[in-house]
Order: sequence, then structure tokens, then C-alpha cells
Amino acid sequence: MDTPALPDAPDQQDQPDVAHDADVADDLAEGADGRSRSRDLLLLAGICLFSLLLVNAFVARPFSVPSGSMENTLRPGDRLIVNKLSYAFGGHPHRGDVVVFDGTGSFLHKPFEPDGFWSSLRSFGRDVGLVPAGDSVYVKRVVGIGGDRVTSAGPGRPITVNGVPVDESGYLYPGDEASNVAFDVVVPPGKLWVMGDHRSASRDSRDHLGEPGGGFVPESKVIGRAAWVVFPIGHWAGLDRPAAFAVTEGTGGHGDQR
Repeated sequence: MDTPALPDAPDQQDQPDVAHDADVADDLAEGADGRSRSRDLLLLAGICLFSLLLVNAFVARPFSVPSGSMENTLRPGDRLIVNKLSYAFGGHPHRGDVVVFDGTGSFLHKPFEPDGFWSSLRSFGRDVGLVPAGDSVYVKRVVGIGGDRVTSAGPGRPITVNGVPVDESGYLYPGDEASNVAFDVVVPPGKLWVMGDHRSASRDSRDHLGEPGGGFVPESKVIGRAAWVVFPIGHWAGLDRPAAFAVTEGTGGHGDQR
């Protein structure tokens, strides 16, 4: 009996390279997954950055205390969170608030900065916290608001607001006078009279009495209220309004209508 011929086994080279094709597919899938993850991470980073810019521009912004003019309430190197919503929607600074403001035009002569794209870009960068605030930004305590009469008879005498003496012992730097110089000012509407807590080491409204603007800071230049000290850890604190100015309520100024 003839034995039927069996088909020849396919040559090894003729067999499809199934394993190789599967590896290529796996590599392609992994590459696609990697690109998808990269896109997701970039999207997440973009959302986080955009959210941070929005917060810096409209809600809260970090600042560093540059000098000792507000000791011991604030110390050089302290990091603050400034609440930019404190005076939004028609609000105004109160007596006793610690505020951060741009002193250009009041504490500093306004520098010449030509209008144009780069000037606008720098201004935007400062507003959202991408560009350092620079030397034109100050932190001081509000002592008088629009309509207030703020006076001092000099060493040994307290500050008075609308004729009422203010006990500032709770925050003045130990050993400092309320003021070493005498003054008598009426704060114009929409302006503020501000002073440092370390009075003997503070260049504040008193030092600009004879200059254009009279040492008064426009409310429009206030960036926000210094709300919290967040660094260093041992100096964490909330910056609440002191009770010292409660005695001035009802004595005049736009603040009593809030």
C-alpha cells in the first residue's frame, strides 16, 4: 500500500513572525499611553498654573517683609499672605489694619516708565505675582482713614484720632514713642495715613508731610490686607485688627459708615 505523501512542513523562514508583530503592537500601545500621560500631566500643570495666577491676581498673594519697620508685629524675612479680597466689592481699609500698598506716587516719586507692550507685561506680571513687587511696595499700619484728624504732640504723648487718644502699647515696638515728631493732619477722602509699628525705624506718612501728596496713601494703591504670617513656622500668626482703635469708632471718617 502506498503511503500518502504528507505535506512538507513549512520552512522556518516562511512562518509568520507573530511574536515580533505582537512586540511592535505592544511598543506602539505603550508609546501612545506615554504620550497620553504626558498630555494629561501638561494639562494638569497648566490648570494648576492658571489657578495659581488667578489666586495671586484676585484672591491672595505672598509677600516678603523687607525691613524691621513693623517689628515686632512683623520681622524682616517674614512671609505674608495678603488678602486681596478684604477691600473688594466696595470695602475700605479700617483703622488698625496692616496693609500692603504700592508707594509709587506717595512714598516714592513716580518713575518714568514708557507706555507700551513691555511696560504692560511687567505690570501684569507684578499683579499676578510672576514678577517681584520690587522696592515700591510697603507694609504699614493704617492709623487714619479719609476724614480723620490724626495728631501727635511729640514724644511722651499718644497719637490721637479725631481727638481720642489711642493706646498703641499692644503693638508698638518696646521702648518706642508713639511719635518722635509732632504733626496735625486731616486725611483727605480716599486716602490713608499709615505708620510702622517700629516707629523709630519706620519711614512712613510722617516722613512725607512736605512732599506732594502730604504722606497720604491713596486707597487705590492698596494691594490688600496682610492677613497671615506663614513663614517661618515659629512665627505663624493671624494679623487681626487690634482693639486699640475701637475707641475711635463713631468719631468720624468714612470707616464708621461701614
